[in-house]
Amino acid sequence: MSSPSSQTPSSLTPILLLILAMASLQGGAALAKTLFPVIGAEGTSALRLLFSALMLQLYFRPWRVRMNARGWALIVAYGLSLGGMNLLFYMSLRTIPLGIAVALEFTGPLAVALLTSRKRMDFLWIALAAVGISLLIPRGFASQPLDPAGMMYALTAGLCWAAYIVVGRRAGQAHGAQTVALASTVAALCLLPIGLLHAGSALFAPDILPWALAVALLSSALPYALEINVLPKLPVRVFGTLLSLEPVLGALCGLMFLKETLTFMQWMAILAIVTASAGITLGNRRASEKTSTSKRRRRP
Repeated sequence: MSSPSSQTPSSLTPILLLILAMASLQGGAALAKTLFPVIGAEGTSALRLLFSALMLQLYFRPWRVRMNARGWALIVAYGLSLGGMNLLFYMSLRTIPLGIAVALEFTGPLAVALLTSRKRMDFLWIALAAVGISLLIPRGFASQPLDPAGMMYALTAGLCWAAYIVVGRRAGQAHGAQTVALASTVAALCLLPIGLLHAGSALFAPDILPWALAVALLSSALPYALEINVLPKLPVRVFGTLLSLEPVLGALCGLMFLKETLTFMQWMAILAIVTASAGITLGNRRASEKTSTSKRRRRP
């Protein structure tokens, strides 16, 4: 008979792996930002999706899937939301810190949770998130006010994330996990012309490709591989609540790798948004079941 102490390490392992997956995702975003001076946010986003799509194609082999016109329409919508989410998020990173961009993007899943909720308490959590966003709004007396355009890019990326959750859930229910590989391919095909138009031949420069591949591995392949193994071992509420820590990890990665320092008020804003996300996840089991699985597959 196992003692409680012998069970503790095994019970902590999924949590540690999930935190590692989130840290990998945010570390990949920090690495991606270092490529912006060379190929821009557009080129970096295009290469990330290209390599991610190739990895997912090899893993899922989605060419075996058969679907009708309605199914393909879902895949295209899924891919467009994924491509928009990636591009707009990277566009936001050009002018605002990583942790703040992640926090603002989190408003997308919060909106989905609100729309699927019937609990009054959830509206209070949304109000808390709104307070957090208000703390980030540029003010004249701030020493380093945030760029309004960068904030709008991050918030719009959140809207794309919300669409990704809704459409992706429908596509996944209809055609299985292979849909994420097909959607990634659609997203890559849409963003490649934009990346080429912006970066030109530099997009496929030999010294850029290894770093772009590393971004795809850190931001997509490794987190997906870890989370898909962790999800069956963690309660949905725990999984969704832990994912709410992503803005904090993003801020820490921005501080460590990009030297992005935040003010006290900006840290309080991130904390408010994280608390709101965790509160909704804990308070509404049905909403967390619908959104957490979609969060697991975000930004492949």
